[in-house]
Amino acid sequence: MKLPAVQVEHVCFSYGDNQILKDVSFTLEQGDFLGILGPNGGGKTTLLKLMLGLLKPDRGSIRILGESPLDANHRVGYVPQGTDFNNNFPISAMEISLMGRLSRSHLGRFYTRTDREKAREALARVGMIAHADTHVGRLSGGQRQRVFIARALATDPEILFLDEPTSSLDPEFETDLYSFLKELNSQVTIVVITHDIGAVSRYVKSVACVNRSLIFHSEGKITTEMLDMAYACPVDLIAHGVPHRVLPTHEAK
Repeated sequence: MKLPAVQVEHVCFSYGDNQILKDVSFTLEQGDFLGILGPNGGGKTTLLKLMLGLLKPDRGSIRILGESPLDANHRVGYVPQGTDFNNNFPISAMEISLMGRLSRSHLGRFYTRTDREKAREALARVGMIAHADTHVGRLSGGQRQRVFIARALATDPEILFLDEPTSSLDPEFETDLYSFLKELNSQVTIVVITHDIGAVSRYVKSVACVNRSLIFHSEGKITTEMLDMAYACPVDLIAHGVPHRVLPTHEAK
């Protein structure tokens, strides 16, 4: 029997007197594709940092593939929010992908042949091997995002975390990215965090809404209870591609 990909039990976290997460619990199985929704400031990115081991919970516990987040970090890939940088910086797609191997290389040593093979394999997996030597500034927004995903995949992760992966993409590229993530999900557990409920895809298998507390639904359904908890406004439609998910109206709080 496989260990859960993520197991969060009664987690609480505060910045000083400001409580961000309260009694958060959920279990995510390996091979799942989780979309975490919620408003800005609701605790999504804090929850992600806790799962990555960048923060420690005040109370409760987190296990990643049966290990503590820090012990499991070599089994996890991470695509942070705001990966845009100066597009004039002289770096190629291959060099960005190679950066994912830094955790496997000793400081001061050159990349090994294995590092370069893994970086090329990662670019191939995201459909960017033909652009390996292309300057990052000459890539489209969607292509750059694929390269940053390749950087995360170069570590051979078992879980891939993405924080707001479509925040800087056009709708056309959003659809393309989610189609790619669906294909990747056959090999890797995926967790996507977003504040934009319109970016939730039909490819997501499980959904969680977080706004200090958390509601988890393992069948990918977004319920009125979730939206009442996470958003203080009526929500009529959540859509990404076809078919659309249509939700009943609810009272604003």
